[in-house]
Amino acid sequence: MEDFHRTLHQSLAIKRHVDLFLWLQGDIQQFLPHDILLAAWGDFESGQIHIDVLSALASIRTSTLMERDIAPSLVRLHEKWRQYNHIPYTLSAERGFPFSDKPEHCAVNETFRAMRSAIVHGMRDHRGRNDCLYIVFSTRAEVSRDTHRFYELLLPYLDTALRCIAHLPSQYPVPVAPPIEELPPPESIGNSFGLSNRELEIMLWVRGGKTNHEIGLILDISAFTVKNHLQRIFKKMNVISRAQAVDQLSGNR
Repeated sequence: MEDFHRTLHQSLAIKRHVDLFLWLQGDIQQFLPHDILLAAWGDFESGQIHIDVLSALASIRTSTLMERDIAPSLVRLHEKWRQYNHIPYTLSAERGFPFSDKPEHCAVNETFRAMRSAIVHGMRDHRGRNDCLYIVFSTRAEVSRDTHRFYELLLPYLDTALRCIAHLPSQYPVPVAPPIEELPPPESIGNSFGLSNRELEIMLWVRGGKTNHEIGLILDISAFTVKNHLQRIFKKMNVISRAQAVDQLSGNR
C-alpha cells in the first residue's frame, strides 16, 4: 500500500507529456502492467474524437495513430462501456487488436496484433458532457483481478493528470469559418419565441445546414455547448427537431 500511495502522489506532479509518460512507465507498472495507453475523448455520438497515445513502443505514437481511422472502433468500445453501466471491462484477443485501416504488415497493425488483452474504462464529465475513454493494452493474455481493481483506483488520477497537460499541436481543431457574408442577416428569420442573440445566431447556421460540430468551430464553442443551446431553443419553440425549428422561424418572419 505504501508503494501504491507513492504512485498516486507522483501523479500530482505531472505537468508535461513527458511527466505522464515517465509516470506510466515507472512504479505504476507493478499495479497496472501495460504496453499501450490509448486515451480518447470528444463527441462519441458523432465520431468527432481526439486521441492521445502513450507507449514505450517505437511504432506507437499519437501522430501515427491519428493518420488512421480508428474512430469507429473507439465508438464501439465506448458504447459497450455505456451498456456495462460505465464500469471497466476486459477484452481478450488471441489475434490481437486490428485497430488500423492500413495494410496488415504495417508497424502499427503488427504492434496491436501482438497485444493479447485490454481493459476499457472511462470517466463521465457531466458538466462538460465530454466522456473520456481509457484503454490499456498488454501483451499479457490474462488480466488479474488485482490489476482490474487497481485500474479503477488509478483512473481518476490518470484522468486528472491528462487534463493538466497541454494538447499536442495536432490535437487542436483548426476553426475554418465560412466567409461572414454567408451568414444570413438576423432579420431574415422571425423571433417571436424569445430567443437570445446567441440562440438566434445558432439557428441562422442551423438554417444554413451546418452541423453542431461546424457551428461550434464557427462560433468557437464546443459541439456540446451548441447541443445544449439547441435543446433550450427546441423547448422555447415547442419543437423536437432542427427541421421543425427552422420551419417555425421561417413562418414567423
